[in-house]
Amino acid sequence: MAKKKVVVAFSGGLDTSYTVMKLTNDGYDVYAACANTGGFSPEQLKKNEENAYKLGAKQYVTLDVTHEYYEKSLKYMIFGNVLRNNCYPISVSSERIFQAIAIARYANEIGADAIAHGSTGAGNDQIRFDMTFLVMAPGVEIITLTRDKALSRKEEVDYLNEHGFTADFAKLKYSYNVGIWGTSICGGELLDPSQGLPEEAYLKHVTKSGEEELRITFEKGEIVAVNGEKYDDKVAAIQKIEEIGAAYAIGRDCNVGDTIIGIKGRVGFEAAAPKLIIEAHRLLEKSTLSKWQQYWKDQVGNWYGMFLHESQYLEPVMPDIEAMLTSSQRNVNGTAILKLRPYGFETVGIDSADDLTKSKLGEYGEMQHGWTADEAKGFIKVLSTPLRVYYGIHKDEER
Repeated sequence: MAKKKVVVAFSGGLDTSYTVMKLTNDGYDVYAACANTGGFSPEQLKKNEENAYKLGAKQYVTLDVTHEYYEKSLKYMIFGNVLRNNCYPISVSSERIFQAIAIARYANEIGADAIAHGSTGAGNDQIRFDMTFLVMAPGVEIITLTRDKALSRKEEVDYLNEHGFTADFAKLKYSYNVGIWGTSICGGELLDPSQGLPEEAYLKHVTKSGEEELRITFEKGEIVAVNGEKYDDKVAAIQKIEEIGAAYAIGRDCNVGDTIIGIKGRVGFEAAAPKLIIEAHRLLEKSTLSKWQQYWKDQVGNWYGMFLHESQYLEPVMPDIEAMLTSSQRNVNGTAILKLRPYGFETVGIDSADDLTKSKLGEYGEMQHGWTADEAKGFIKVLSTPLRVYYGIHKDEER
């Protein structure tokens, strides 16, 4: 009988390394697939390939979905200024969805009998992977050895060593997930809610002093230039902003939030590009959108981010939200100016032909040109009518 095909979502870490070797030894044809959303260097991908074959994989592939991730979701997160709890840019959690989609697509292409991943039973990623596979690869078995067997790190390392594979899988104080939209940090001091992360927990440190201006230019809400240099490749623009901001260690924070499985979770992160881009974009929108455009866009942007985090990217309402977010960006054009310094930044101003503060009807706090003093008095009197009616009858409730 032909061996069963299994696609392993392979990151190169301990859990997925164990999974590749164990399933190979159990008689499967293992196809190791690394779905890259911008978090792997070329050197890491090369090492993953080498290790996958050492572990027994029949085939290894890298599935680069970085640009697909930008086009199908990341740009909408920018349009919506998405920050979970007004803090976390939904970094790796949103990328997991696109990694899962890429793995499911590959499994369908090769006619796989099963898909395996290394998630435990205590986190969100198991839901993001399983739900995506159930929808996009129906009927394909889902194998999760680490979760189902409640395996310890020692058990996995011992198994690999016993079968001739040695690598540095020492238990680290912190665990990291790196992607184009930021790095998440777990473990260490974060397990104590009274502590923050020390300097050594972060991967990027201050290498520049003083201050500098960062100018990000948008057209219809998308980045088209950084400090005057034009970018057709939006991913490259994000990477450039990350390079600039990371030199000042900008974008560090800790987030406490509600997990999909119902418990509270605490995660540290460093995300210079997301923080700078979102605040620059928000600054530009303040001057180019109407009051109600901003209000309703904030509402749907919040829902978009929540659905991404909660593994609901495939919910049919998401394209509808994306359509509204896209429409809202038609006049979000111009350059936002930020001032960077070690560990922080401030917004300076904008330069835009669509700036609504340039109205000829008046300058706030200075002079009106579109109405007379008497018209202002009449407007104010009419505006106060419902309050005068209420308190005229309920005098005992006057504040």
